Formats: sequence, structure tokens, C-alpha cells
Amino acid sequence: MMTSAGGKIQSPSNGTGHSDMEYGEAEMDFNWDEHLEEIGATAAPHTSFKHVELSLQSSFQPGMKLEVANKTCPDTYWVATIITTCGQLLLLRFCGYGDDRKADFWCDVMTAELHPVGWCTQNNKRLQPPEAIKEKYSDWTEFLIKELTGSRTAPTNLLEGPLRGKNTVDLIVSGCVLEIRDACEPCVYWAARVQRNVGGRLCLSYIGLDDPAHFIWLFYLDTRLRPLGWAKENQFQMEPPTELRDMKSSEEWTEALEKATPEALKNPLPLEVFKDHADLHKHSFRTGMKLEMVTPREPFHICPASVTKVYNEYYFQVTVDDMTAEATPRSVVCHADSPAILPVQWCLKNGVGLEKPRGFQSQDFDWADYLKYSGTEAAPEACFLNASLSRGFCKDTWLEAVNPLQPAEFCVARITQVKGRLLWLRFEGLSKPLADCIVDVESMDIFPVGWCEANSYPLTAIRKAVCQSQKKIAVVQPEKQSIPSPMENIPLDLCHSVTMDTGSVNGKYCCSQIFINHRCFSGPYLNKGRIAELPQTVGPGKCTLVLNEVLTMLINSAYKPARVLRELQLVEDPKWNCLEETLKAKYKGKSYRSSVRIVRLAEQVSDFCRTVCVRLQCCPNLFGPTLVSDNCPENCSIYTKTKYTYYYGKRRKVGRPSLAESTQDGDTAKSSRRRKKRKTIFVQKKRRSSVVGYNNTESPQDSDYFFEDDDDDSVSEEGSSSEPHEEAPPRSYMDVSRRGRPRRSITQRRITHPGTTDQSPLRRTTRSHSYTHNQPSGHTCTKPDHTEEEEGRLVLERNPLEWSVSDVVNFIMSTDCASLAKIFQEQDIDGQALLLLTLPTVQECMDLKLGPAIKLCHQIERVKVAFYSQYAN
Repeated sequence: MMTSAGGKIQSPSNGTGHSDMEYGEAEMDFNWDEHLEEIGATAAPHTSFKHVELSLQSSFQPGMKLEVANKTCPDTYWVATIITTCGQLLLLRFCGYGDDRKADFWCDVMTAELHPVGWCTQNNKRLQPPEAIKEKYSDWTEFLIKELTGSRTAPTNLLEGPLRGKNTVDLIVSGCVLEIRDACEPCVYWAARVQRNVGGRLCLSYIGLDDPAHFIWLFYLDTRLRPLGWAKENQFQMEPPTELRDMKSSEEWTEALEKATPEALKNPLPLEVFKDHADLHKHSFRTGMKLEMVTPREPFHICPASVTKVYNEYYFQVTVDDMTAEATPRSVVCHADSPAILPVQWCLKNGVGLEKPRGFQSQDFDWADYLKYSGTEAAPEACFLNASLSRGFCKDTWLEAVNPLQPAEFCVARITQVKGRLLWLRFEGLSKPLADCIVDVESMDIFPVGWCEANSYPLTAIRKAVCQSQKKIAVVQPEKQSIPSPMENIPLDLCHSVTMDTGSVNGKYCCSQIFINHRCFSGPYLNKGRIAELPQTVGPGKCTLVLNEVLTMLINSAYKPARVLRELQLVEDPKWNCLEETLKAKYKGKSYRSSVRIVRLAEQVSDFCRTVCVRLQCCPNLFGPTLVSDNCPENCSIYTKTKYTYYYGKRRKVGRPSLAESTQDGDTAKSSRRRKKRKTIFVQKKRRSSVVGYNNTESPQDSDYFFEDDDDDSVSEEGSSSEPHEEAPPRSYMDVSRRGRPRRSITQRRITHPGTTDQSPLRRTTRSHSYTHNQPSGHTCTKPDHTEEEEGRLVLERNPLEWSVSDVVNFIMSTDCASLAKIFQEQDIDGQALLLLTLPTVQECMDLKLGPAIKLCHQIERVKVAFYSQYAN
């Protein structure tokens, strides 16, 4: 977390000339979901960013040929064609099947035995067609020659070695060398080395010049970039960049290039990196033509410009009009598809102000007069790109954008205007505000919300006033008379805005220090590692303030903060003199807010702390007015997590009585009863493996008397994200219902515990939101058996590749996306089409908002995972 220096505010309570707390402006941890919800705004659609969409595509393309092991006949191989891709999964069809897709099969690039065409010949392996089509052709050799002639083959480096299965962007690694076109001379190139690759955005250094001050940033799809050797093949010049040429002698530049080239050619950049580069179109501009252009290097205005030079049929030079005597030409090399050039009168037609040329005498600028005065002509509109293209961008939506004055800096930005294909962006979080920046809708310097976080790159967030930390020990100063005294030295992430009472306060409302006893047992809810990082003491100070800080620390130290917040709601005693305080918890991108009753009197603090500890199933001395040395008086270290609460306070029941006990006549439970959200095999495996090698107090899952349930109406949810609360790796693998409704699947396995014969489904139990199977009386808890790992998985009765449209509609009807089933019927989506659906496709073709689209894709991902698990092999 980065902070900036803030001014000190003198405390009126002590009059010592220094403050008890520092205030200033700092860059806090930025959360997009919270920010957008706070201001009631939305993010720009991720499908609007064409270059980002291309960067996420697989390196494998439909139609590529490769050799695949034939599982029906061991030690034989056959040529297959890539039909489609889904991440690292490939849908293949053996050559010879023609258009018959019944034998199509999926395989994983990372695990399947795939080889480039020609591998069998080189390694003396047998090429043999599958048995099902063996009699289809009499001469398979002739068939293969005809099939492979003119076809694309899968590159060797994508099937073998360290680059196997990687996306196009991942093929570009630090140290790679490519060629970059000169910014001023389109026929001149020079070699550049990749210093860093951030999601396809490359930090490049010119060969022979390693000074970071001269590093440049370009997206890998920029038309200025070419593979090493391209300039020589196309008879272009290799010369140092024009603006840096004088920094070294020509001999030094040449020596550096000759030294770098042989080494780079040993491990060349794969040509697949350039497969998505746009082909340049021929232009029809002539020297002297007038147009409008976004000012280069400082894109804050649109001004008149002229075509001052035509290099060839692809490139020409445009210079900003300047009539002053001492004018320094501001020129830029353009091509037919350059985004910053506009036809004459574009600003007038779109209601945008046009900056008149420097030195222009008349106060009002008129294009007709200006063309007549200069004796020039306007460039025809046919010379320009589609001026009305907007790609779905809307006013007041948010995105992440590159600071035009600092290309290495990403900022939070808001779209303030959309005019044709131009966007006006207002950058937030900059120390010095900028005028609205003008960018094209297809600019490669704008990115969707969350791009920086996904690529682990810092985002200059919105600056907010916060309190700053000085020491590790948190101290809350008591109030004196009618003047509130602020908290001192509280760590930054524990500081919260607290409104203090202005009434008089005497000793009974102030407590001594509260100790955090790190050696005590932390229980199933709190992370012992995070507890160990907390300050050892908090206070002294006003009871509500000190306890508020302590409880906030505990919430932030929890495995699942929302669950701890829910437990704290239940802490109460009618004898206490309490004040309601609002506490917040943040978990999985969402914020939760709840009112918690906190004691006001110092004499009740000890009892309050002990009650909270018992509620959280930790040692009663974990925090409180008592300092615990090496040995806790409760001897908490000898008790296991499953037995601990038996000794302190009321033991929490695991389940309601069995069916026979809870009902007199044996009626079955209501079908509308809410079920527990179940985790899939992916979650369970992760949790089991995480226990190995760690102390059992570190995991919230190794307790065998409760399971977590994050759905609870008692905690108000602030986040607007549609993301489920369960902590699981990919959200698409979770078999959950946001509102607790039972979900139906095509087939759901029924699981029983060892020693039981009842196969009834899981039942909800206890107010602590635990779940258990029906058990004999006397058993109040049971450990999860291995078979429960399979419980949350979707199990398919039939291969989804064989599903008809009706089967797909029935499946959608069985989920919480039933309202969308009609779309599948109207669009004739069968099983094969279902497996090819992705989030961008669903949003575009079905015209869905992000929330419903994500929920629908979650169900589709469940089918994909089940399909791959059951049928892909």
C-alpha cells in the first residue's frame, strides 16, 4: 500500500505541538466493485476492448493439423484437425471423418499426447487411421498428401517444450527481440528487446540503449512491431531511432545490433505472436490535404492539420497547423487506419470544440474560409475509418487507461463523452489533474475494469483522506471533558472513521489496555497467522472505541470475515450497558455491514471479551484485560478444535434431532427447506491438501462439527457483484444457489456416510448453519467422508455432445437460469453449441446484462467440467 505524506494537525487536547494522529491523502487499496457501487456507476463492457479480446485467444486456431495418439489402437497415431478451442482444451476430429462430428473428441494440450505433423515419420511411429474409417479410402497416403497440402500445421513449440499450451501473449517472454518501426520514418526499423510483458503490453528497450528513461510501451498488436529479420526480408533500412540516433556513434549502434542478433535468432519470437496483426490498407491521401487531428503526444484537443508528406501507398505524414514564426513542427506518421485523424467538419457535426491553429488571426475559425485562405482542399471522407463506430462505449462508464504523459502509469478513468469513435476520458487519482484525454475506441491504451489486477500491475487509484500509521501498538486516547481526542498510531489498515461522543466522559466509560494474547488458541474462525501480526495491545481509551478496534482486528483476521461479523451480532447480555456500533467486513470483493452491541462500562469489558471469545470458539483469554504469558491459565493448548467448545461456554449443537425425534408422526421434511451450499470436488481436494504439514489450528475446514454457510440475511451485503460467497477456486465450479433454493441437476449422486443405510439428502440444521445427514440419536457430529467430495459435482447421464435442443432447454430449466431457457429454444442451441458458449458470446448474442450472463456461464461451466471429467477421455 502506498501512502503520501500528509500534514500534521495539532491536537487541541494535549497542546504539545505534535499530533496524536497524522492525516493526509493516500492511495488506498482500490476495489472496483466497491467504488462502482458507491457512486452507482458501471464498467465499460469488456467486449468493447478488441485488443484485449484478441490477447485472450488461444494460440491454436481452428483448422490447424497435428498428430494425435489413437487410443483405440495403442502405439498408433493419426492426423487430426482442430475444430475449436476452449482455453487449453482442443476439440479434435480425425482426418477422414469429413463433416461427421460424431467422433469429435476433446483433449487437454498439457496432458494429451499431441505432436506436430511429421513427428511420426521422424520418430518411426506408425500412422494408422481409426478402425471406424479404415475402409473408407483405399490409399490413405494419397489422402493425407491431399489433406495436408496448403493446410496450417500446429507449431512445434506450442506442443512441446516450455511454451506448450500457452496463449499467444504468453509466448512473449523477457529477453525476446523484435523489430520496431521508427516513429518518424516509416521505412526505418531497429531492434528492440522485451524488458517486460504485462498482459500483452510490452516494455521495450532499443538494442544498444538500456537506459530506462528511453524505454517505450506498446501493445503487442501495434503495427509498428515486426519479427526479427522482417525489415531485411522486405528491403527496409535498419537504423537507430531518429530521436536517439545522436546519443551514440554509428559504430556503437552497429556493434550492439550485431552482438544481439545472433543470440536472439537462437530463440526467435514465435511467428504466432503476429498472427492477429491487422493488415494495413492503402490510403488515398495527397500532400496538402487538410483534416482534423487529435494533437499528438498531448491528446487533449482536436485541431486542424495538413498532410505534409506521402511516403508510399501505406504511410503519410500529418503535421498540426501552426502559423507562428517560431513554430516547431508537430508531426506524426499515419496510415489509412490511424485512429487520431478525422475528416474536415467532424468537430462541427459532433458538437465538439475545434482548437484554431496557433497564430491564426481571426477570432472565429471557419473551414471554408480557412481552405480558401490556404488554397488547399479537404481530404475526402472516404479516406477515413468508419467515423461512427463506438464499440459499445457509453458515457459515465469506467475503465483503466494509460496516462498519456506517463506511459508506464495506469489510471482509473471515467468516460465523460462519446462522440463517434472518440472517447473523452477523465483520469482519477493523479496528483496533478489533467484535462480530459481524447482516445479512439480502438486505442490499445485503454483496458477493461480489473485488467491491472488480473495482470498484477499497479493501478493509480483514487486518492482519499486516511489516517497514517507510526507504530505497531494501537493506542486510543480517552476523551477529556468535552473535547474528543483522536486515536494514536493505529496501523493504516485498522484505522476507521469513528465519530466520538462530545459529551463528558468519566472513568467508568474508559478501560485499560486490551491485550491480544498471540499464544492462545485461535479457534476455527480466526487465522492464527493473522492474529500473530496484530498489535499486542490496544488502548487505553473509551470502552466502545477500544473494543471497536479490537473487533475490527478480529474480523480482518478471520478466514471468512462475514462469518465472524455474523457471530458478533449474536453476542449480547441483557445485563450489559451497550451501545450499537456498525462494523464492516470485506470478503471476496464484497463488503458487509452489521450493527454489533458493544459494552460501554469498564467493569463489563472483561465479561464482554470472554463472551466474544466463547462465541468465536477460541480461548477465552485470546483477548481481554488479562495479559497471558507463556502458559494460558485455561490450558487451551491441550484441547483439539473439535472438543474445545465443550469446555468453554455452551457447546454448539451440530444438528437438529433426527427425523424420528423432531416429528411425532414421522412426516417428511418440507421440500422448500433451504439446503447448504455445497462445494465441489475441486474445493474439497484443495482443502485436504492444505492441511498437510500445517498445524490444525490454521485451517477453518478441519473442524468436524460445522460447515460454513455464507447465505445469511442477518448481515447486510454492500457489494453489487454477482460472485458467490463461497471460497472456492473458480466460481464456475460451485454448485450453489444465491437464495438458498435447492438446485436440480440432470443426475445428482446420493451420498451416505459409513455405517448408515439412509440415503436421504442433506438436511439443514442448527442456527449455526451447520449441515448433517440423518444420523442415529446420540450422534451430533460426523466427519466428512471421501465420498462427499463428489457430492457437489454435476454428474451427466449422457454425453452433452449428443444433447438435442430439448435436452439443453431441460437442463437450463433445472437451474436458477430457467427464465433464459426460451432463448436456447429460439436459438436452436444443442449440446455441442452449449459447450462452445463463453461469457462474451453469451453477452453479445443473448443481449444479457453481466449478472445474468455470469450466472448462466456458471451453469455452462458445470456442464463443461462434468463433460471433461466423464467423457473427454
